[in-house]
This record gives sequence, C-alpha cells and structure tokens, in this order.
Amino acid sequence: MSKLMITAAEVAEIMDCSERHGYKLLQEMNGELKAKGYITRAGRVPRKYFYERTGLEDQEGAS
Repeated sequence: MSKLMITAAEVAEIMDCSERHGYKLLQEMNGELKAKGYITRAGRVPRKYFYERTGLEDQEGAS
C-alpha cells in the first residue's frame, strides 16, 4: 500500500523545485483543506489531493 500523505521532499522531486518551495505549496494546500473543514498536518497533504490540485497524474497508481 502506498503512503497516503505526500511530503515536501516528494513534492520537490515531482515538481522539480526546491524543498522549501515544496513546503510552501503544502502550506497553501493545507490552508485550502482547513477552510473546507478537514484536519491537516503540517508538512503533509493527502497524496490524492496533491495530484488533484496540480493536475498531474499519480504515477504510482498508474502502473
């Protein structure tokens, strides 16, 4: 089973950006989730939500 949450390091690798920018993206997504009433965890977002928001295809689930 794949991990449910994605980290800033994984975001940085997928988006080809710095880990610091990965944290910034996660912070923005966590703000959106919190506004919708979800419980959030700093530095992580649900993997499914990340791929939804970025419009990228989940490569792990595509195999």
